[in-house]
Amino acid sequence: MPAQPDASAIYSYLGPVGTFTWTALNQAPDAAGHEWRSVNNVGEALDDVISGRSVGAMIAIENSVEGGVSATQDALASIPGLRITGEYLVRVDFDLVARPGTALADVTTVAAHPVAYAQTHLWLDKTVPTHAHLPATSNVAAPTALLGDSPADAAVAPHGITQHLALETLAEHIGDNTNAVTRFVMVSRSGRIPERTGADKTSIIVELPSDAAGSLLDMLEQFATRGVNMSLLESRPIGDELGRYRFVIDLDGHVHDERVADALLGLKRFSPRVTFLGSYPRADRKPVVPENRYRDEVFIEARDWLRGILSGEPDAGDVDAGVAPGQHGAADQGPQAG
Repeated sequence: MPAQPDASAIYSYLGPVGTFTWTALNQAPDAAGHEWRSVNNVGEALDDVISGRSVGAMIAIENSVEGGVSATQDALASIPGLRITGEYLVRVDFDLVARPGTALADVTTVAAHPVAYAQTHLWLDKTVPTHAHLPATSNVAAPTALLGDSPADAAVAPHGITQHLALETLAEHIGDNTNAVTRFVMVSRSGRIPERTGADKTSIIVELPSDAAGSLLDMLEQFATRGVNMSLLESRPIGDELGRYRFVIDLDGHVHDERVADALLGLKRFSPRVTFLGSYPRADRKPVVPENRYRDEVFIEARDWLRGILSGEPDAGDVDAGVAPGQHGAADQGPQAG
């Protein structure tokens, strides 16, 4: 019988209720009906997973405007045994909220998470040109503080936060980029790799053996020669000395795809460290269709061909051409004088 789900499972997320991470966790089927634990940062969320307090943690890993989330990337590189089991996309939409009775003209100080502030500062500079920024620890911590003794007059908050907090909306949709999206991933300690769907992504972290000329090209060729597309490539300093970097990479495809598996084997041959973070369904469910020469069957056929050569079997090409083994030389010599 299949294992029954753990009724006591706990999932960690950057809280409190109403954050974009909370919204992402609402998209995860495995987390439905279980306890959700609000934490203050990525480190605490991953520590919950490593310690066993939580079976999974929802964390932000990439933003369409700001790029990769460095704190998440560095944590995944330094903490062993973690696996990404799914990804979720959340549209980044901000409102400006305040205490009841506050007018937009009254705003002089705005509380906001630094990332949220970076994504709304053009609107703020134009609409509230003399405002000061008060940093907050999360997108919900900023408006929540307004219910206490915060010196801020208003806060940048996720759209719809007034459904959870007794605040009023001064302005809606104030983000500078209306197409902004944040990508979240579910991280666990499970060794189970989600089944291949045909619309998958594989995440890895790779270190180069040196900063010698051509090292980066050697890494990139492992993917190019096997038809594996990279949807994310970002460098992060390793931290032990200048000039030493690791690369955070997302590949289109699943580790069970022959081309992806072969690329990982190629990486492992020359890289001092390859960290496999997981293969999982793409959030957009867009199928990954390789060129014909990179289909699984082509890799399998090539392996079978080589296996036949090593075992002494006749080359299928020779048999198809009607040439018996060992006759190439005789044919090349031409007719003999009699």
